[in-house]
Amino acid sequence: MSTEENKAVVGRWFTEFWGKDFNPAVIDELAAPDIRFEYSLHAPCRGRQEVRQFAAKFRAAFPDLNFWGTADLIAEGDYVVGQWEGGGTQTGDAFDDMPIGSLLSPPGGRARAGRPVITTTRIGHR
Repeated sequence: MSTEENKAVVGRWFTEFWGKDFNPAVIDELAAPDIRFEYSLHAPCRGRQEVRQFAAKFRAAFPDLNFWGTADLIAEGDYVVGQWEGGGTQTGDAFDDMPIGSLLSPPGGRARAGRPVITTTRIGHR
């Protein structure tokens, strides 16, 4: 794939997986069957089904979740770098899969995050 195609895949993943209008079909459409998915402070997921379960649990805890890009994507070879910002209001159950223990913030707390993200389309794209 070209660097522009790789950037399109990553842009679509962030828009449809992390954006306010979640599209669960993007998992089957873009992720490899054995995807290794890692999100800060959570145990890694392996395979599409685990990623679907993670997304369902995350979206249940933060139903207004929304992340968006804050800079142009940069790509070289199979690697794409982007920066995002976003968050949501915790109204659902806290997470219990974090190495540091369960999320302690009370429901109704607003979470906000932003950071650079490096991904490889070779791993995430079929």
